[in-house]
Amino acid sequence: MGHFPIQTADPRAGYLALRPEIDAAIRSVLEGPGYILGDAVARFEAEFAAYIGVSHGIGVNNGTDALHLALRAVGIGAGDEVITVSHTAVATVTAIAMAGATPVLADVDPRTRTIDPALVEELITPATKAVIAVHLYGHPAHLEELLLLCDRHGLVLVEDCAQSHGAEWKRRRTGSFGRVAAFSFYPTKNLGAIGDAGMVVTDDPKLASQLRLIRQYGWDRPQYSLVPGWNTRLDPVQAAILSVKLKHLDAHTARRRALAANYVAQLADLPLTMPIQRDDAKHVYHLFVVEARDKHTRDGLREHLMEQGINAGIHYPFGVHQQPAYAGKLRTGSMGMTEQLAQTVLSLPLYPELSDTDHGIVCRKVRAFFEAER
Repeated sequence: MGHFPIQTADPRAGYLALRPEIDAAIRSVLEGPGYILGDAVARFEAEFAAYIGVSHGIGVNNGTDALHLALRAVGIGAGDEVITVSHTAVATVTAIAMAGATPVLADVDPRTRTIDPALVEELITPATKAVIAVHLYGHPAHLEELLLLCDRHGLVLVEDCAQSHGAEWKRRRTGSFGRVAAFSFYPTKNLGAIGDAGMVVTDDPKLASQLRLIRQYGWDRPQYSLVPGWNTRLDPVQAAILSVKLKHLDAHTARRRALAANYVAQLADLPLTMPIQRDDAKHVYHLFVVEARDKHTRDGLREHLMEQGINAGIHYPFGVHQQPAYAGKLRTGSMGMTEQLAQTVLSLPLYPELSDTDHGIVCRKVRAFFEAER
C-alpha cells in the first residue's frame, strides 16, 4: 500500500508527529527494570479507565483478546449464544467463538450502520446470554434501546469499542455503559499503538479481579493458577506509547471531526450517502464511510481514486456471514442491509495528520468522478 501518496489511514504519520515524546517513552521502558506488565502498563490502565469514566482497565495483547476475556469474565461459554452484527470486523465473531459460545448475527440500522435493537429482539432464545454492541466507524450503537432490551431479557451488554475511543452518547463515553467493554489499540485506531494492544474496561471490581487473573494463566501470585487462564498481557512498550498518545486523543478527535464536517460540506450534493450523527451522540470518525448507489459506482469511484494516488478502503467488503469460514454455519436474521453495505460502502482518507491540501485533493477527485459520469 506504500505507493499511495494519500492513504485511508496513516499510523506512521501519527508516530512522526509525536516522535520525540514516543521515543522517550519507549526508552523509559527499555531502560527497565521490568519488561512484562509493570509500571508502564499499570499507569496506562489507570489513565485510560479514567478517560472512559470507569474504575478499572485491564490491558491485554489485542482487541480480539479483550473481547474474548470480557465474555469469559461474565461467564459466557459453551452452550451460550451471543448476538452481534455481521457488518463488522471478523474479530467480533472470532472472540465469541474463542469463548466457546455460538455467534448469532443481526442486521444493522441503515442510518447508523450499527446493530438494530428491534432485530436483536427477534433473535433471542433461551440460550441467548449476551449482546455485543459494535460502535461501528466511531458512532455509538443505539445504547438506550439495547440497555432496555438487555435488562428486559436478563442479558449482558458487552461493548465492542474498537472503533469508538472517545465517542459519546448523552455526554458519556462509549465503554462506560455495558457491564464490560473491549478496546483495540491496533495501529490504525483513533488511539493506536505501534503494534498490537487492547484493553478491557469495567466498573465492576469483581469482574476486574477475574480479568486480571485470566489474562495471565489464572495466577493470583506467580506460578500459582487459581483458575484456568490465558496469556494475553499488554506489552509495556505499547502501554508507554499509548500513554503519550492518550494526551493527544481529544485534539486528534477534534481534527477528525473537522475533516469529516468538511467532507460533508464539499460532497453532500453528490449521489453519495454521507454518514450521520444522531443528536444524542458524538461521532469520532474512526472511518469516514460514504455509500454509493450501487457496487458498479463504488468500485468505479475507488478505482478512479487509486489512479490518482488515493487509497480509499472498503469496510467491509463481505458480511461475516458471507465469508467461507462462517457461511451457512451461523444463525442469522435477514441480512438485507448488511449485504447492501458490502456492495456500496467506501472509506475516504481520514486521519488527524491528513493535511488540508490532501483533503482538498480527495474532495476534488471524488467530484471529478461524478462530473465525468454526467
